[in-house]
Amino acid sequence: MDVSTLPHRLLSITEYLALGEVEPGYTELVEGRLVFSPTPGAWHNHAAVQLALQLKGQLPAGHAVLLGLDLDLRLAPDGAPGFCRRPDLLVTTRSPARSVDGEAPVLRADEVPLVIEVVSAGSKRTDHVAKHREYADAGIPFYWILDLDEPISLVACHQAGELGYRDAPAVTGTFATAEPFRCEIDLPALLD
Repeated sequence: MDVSTLPHRLLSITEYLALGEVEPGYTELVEGRLVFSPTPGAWHNHAAVQLALQLKGQLPAGHAVLLGLDLDLRLAPDGAPGFCRRPDLLVTTRSPARSVDGEAPVLRADEVPLVIEVVSAGSKRTDHVAKHREYADAGIPFYWILDLDEPISLVACHQAGELGYRDAPAVTGTFATAEPFRCEIDLPALLD
């Protein structure tokens, strides 16, 4: 869709999804407002794919890791100005085939135990503050923030009740966890 034909009003999730792909870059929806983000760079995309490959073999049965899909945060009633983010990666309990075949064009927050954002130069505040708050408010149990600046680090955040997320200290080298599932991530290998 051409930017000049975009509606000039706050959008619901349904209206946002009806837009289809918007150029240039991809779009997210924040309280009904379209938010444009530049297409991620090569290292960003490479690291995201490498992380997905490392996670894939460690996921429990019934889980899938997916890249760049719309996620309805369900922070507004149907028909109201909505919130839809497009995390770099997410782990879902929904079948990947159902997620991408047109049957369901967007995942819902309650189908996602983990979202992962790869920090870019223009997304540090968004990833660490805005998305941190929104993903917690949406009830997503775990949120990982991967920073590719040397040394590569990962901050694991988990739900802490009414407080939102509690952030663990940044990890470099090998990230190991038992939640939301047991896994180890070789962080330096993400840029190999």
